[in-house]
Amino acid sequence: MNRILILLFSLLMTNFMFAQTSSEQQKLEARKEQITKEIAAFKALLQGEKKKEKSVLSQIAEQKARIRLSEKLISTTAKQMRLLDDDIYLKQLEINKLNRELKVLKEDYAKMIVKSYKSRNDQSRVMFVLSSQNFLQAYKRIQYMKQYASFRKMQGEEIVEKQDKLTEAKAKQEASKKNKAKALADNQAEKIELEKQKVEQEKLAKEFQKNKKKYAAEIDKKEKERKEIDKQIKRLIAEAIAAANKKNATKTGVKSSGSSSKFDLTPEGKLVSDNFKANKGKLPWPVEKGYVYLKYGDQPHPVHSNLTVHNSGVEIATEPGSVARAIFDGEVLQIQLIKGSNKKVVLIQHGDFITIYQNLESVNVKEGDKVTRKQNLGRIQTDPSGKAILKFMVSQNANTLNPEQWLSNM
Repeated sequence: MNRILILLFSLLMTNFMFAQTSSEQQKLEARKEQITKEIAAFKALLQGEKKKEKSVLSQIAEQKARIRLSEKLISTTAKQMRLLDDDIYLKQLEINKLNRELKVLKEDYAKMIVKSYKSRNDQSRVMFVLSSQNFLQAYKRIQYMKQYASFRKMQGEEIVEKQDKLTEAKAKQEASKKNKAKALADNQAEKIELEKQKVEQEKLAKEFQKNKKKYAAEIDKKEKERKEIDKQIKRLIAEAIAAANKKNATKTGVKSSGSSSKFDLTPEGKLVSDNFKANKGKLPWPVEKGYVYLKYGDQPHPVHSNLTVHNSGVEIATEPGSVARAIFDGEVLQIQLIKGSNKKVVLIQHGDFITIYQNLESVNVKEGDKVTRKQNLGRIQTDPSGKAILKFMVSQNANTLNPEQWLSNM
């Protein structure tokens, strides 16, 4: 009894591990596909920008983004290879188990065939029935012969089924081995590419050192602009929340909290918010194609490794002329022009969540519009170097969140 329980537990655990490995493989494959798309977008954009004169700072930022993509791809492929190793091992366990079962079945079947051959004479079968002491015994003997024949047929079918399963398991294992070989080759190629990118980065760093004072002034200017825009966005969010709460109070007749940091949600708004939250990590990118130019949060400066910069969103480089897309159904909360520039920003409400789309040169929606997932919000501005960068942010009430945790395969 204990042996049977152990066998059943082993089978259940093997099936569970197969399912888990398969699920992880699918996730990693989707992740790898997304990184590959980003690298392709990077190369395409770089090709288009070659004719434009770019500053060393811009080139260093691009190089850093490319290196990050290579490192992500190498890491993802390494995880994929580990899972493929597990899959190959599990498939081998399955093959061994099927071989053992097939051996037992064939031995039993062979014994049955020999026994059947010895008693194949029709006369002996008739005599076996006629020698019955009574009708009931004769009936039982006839039923026994039918069941024996049926069981023999069933065993033959089971052998065929096991052989098919064995063939399938071997084919899957072979496919996993081929996938592993391909993943290994991809990993090696990307490691070579990564080394090339690092050599290029060192060249750019040396060039930067020659005109350090000039570039330092440019860095300071850009950081001041970034901080000033972040202040404006925070103010816009606070104003938008206060205005939404006031509008909601007028509409529902319920007294407004007067808060500029938290939405007064209606039951409908709570439903929208829950729906948005349920889609965390599955939302589409706010551009059709592109790559992450600058990640979210505190990170070393692309040039000064001892300098930490904070990015309140994620910056995505895309093709000139590209448009920003709504990542989820919602309502346009506010559209504003960033002071000191000709860049527009669109704020969209999803319950107590807000998605923010910056660096737009034109806008296709207006305040109060209901928008749908992937709807065109406006054209992204292209800078003098030919680069179009969308800065995308997510906040819950007035609290800024990491957009990379909300978008699919980022």
